[in-house]
Amino acid sequence: MQKLTIEEIIKKIEAEELFRAVASDYSFTIKIDDYVPYACAAVHNGHQFRRELWPKCLHTEYERWYEEDPETVNMVKHHPIVISGMDSRFEYDLNRDPDNAIYEDAWGKQLWKEPLTTEEKSKSLEKHRNFYKVVHALIKTLEAKFGCCIVYDMHSYNWKRWDREVPTWNLGTSNVDNTRFKNSIEDWRQELSEIKLPNGIASTAKINDTFQGNGYFLKFITENFDQTLVLATEVAKIYCDEEGQIIYPEVVSAIRKGLRTCLPEHASNFYNIYSN
Repeated sequence: MQKLTIEEIIKKIEAEELFRAVASDYSFTIKIDDYVPYACAAVHNGHQFRRELWPKCLHTEYERWYEEDPETVNMVKHHPIVISGMDSRFEYDLNRDPDNAIYEDAWGKQLWKEPLTTEEKSKSLEKHRNFYKVVHALIKTLEAKFGCCIVYDMHSYNWKRWDREVPTWNLGTSNVDNTRFKNSIEDWRQELSEIKLPNGIASTAKINDTFQGNGYFLKFITENFDQTLVLATEVAKIYCDEEGQIIYPEVVSAIRKGLRTCLPEHASNFYNIYSN
C-alpha cells in the first residue's frame, strides 16, 4: 500500500491505474485491483480520533466505537474496488453534508466540553472535502468506462436499542430511483436474506425498515451521477457484542464469504441490464 496525496490518487484513477493507497493524512484508504462496474464503501468503518481533540471530547472511546461501523470494510475487502474511512465519525461524519459533518451533540449527549476552534473544524472538513473529490473521480471514471455503476454502501447498526424485532439486513432506498431500479433492489434484498450465518443467526432482509437511506454518501453520488445506483446496506451488529465491545470473527467471516459470492453476481446482473 502506498501513501498518496489526493491529487496523486485522482490522477491514478483518471489514468485507470491499479493501486492500493492510504491518503497522505491517513484519513481513508482506497484500493483498485481491477476496474469493474461496481465499488464497495465503508464510510463509518474508521475509529481514529485526532489527538488534539481528545481533551475536548465528552464521549468515551467505547461510546464512539458503539456508534461506528467496525469491521464493515473487512466484510467487503476482497472486492476489486473498496474505499473506506479511517477517521471516526465523531471527528467528522462522511455520511453527512459538510455543514453538518461535525457534531455538536451525538445521540442525545453533548460531544464537546468547549466549542471547536475554526482551525480545528477546518482540518476535519478538509478531509471530508478530499474524500468526496476522490469519490467523484472514481464514479466519473467508472460511469465513463462502463456506462453504469453500482455502489454497495456498507453500514452496521445497533439492533439491541430497538424495542421490536428488526432485520439482520436493511436496505435504505428512499433517495434512489425505486421505479427504475426496483428489480435490482429486490434482488439484492433476496441475496442478502440467503447468506448463511453461524450460531443460529437468521439472515432476514427488509427494505426501509430501520433506516431509509438518507446518508450524504448516497445522496452525493445519486445527485451527481445519473447512471449509478447506491445501495445503502445495513447489517445489524450480530457480528459483535455491541455492549461488550467484542468482535465475533466467525460471523464477520461468514458475512464476508456470503458477500464475496453474491455481491459480484448481483453487480454483474445490474451491469447486464443497465449498461445498454
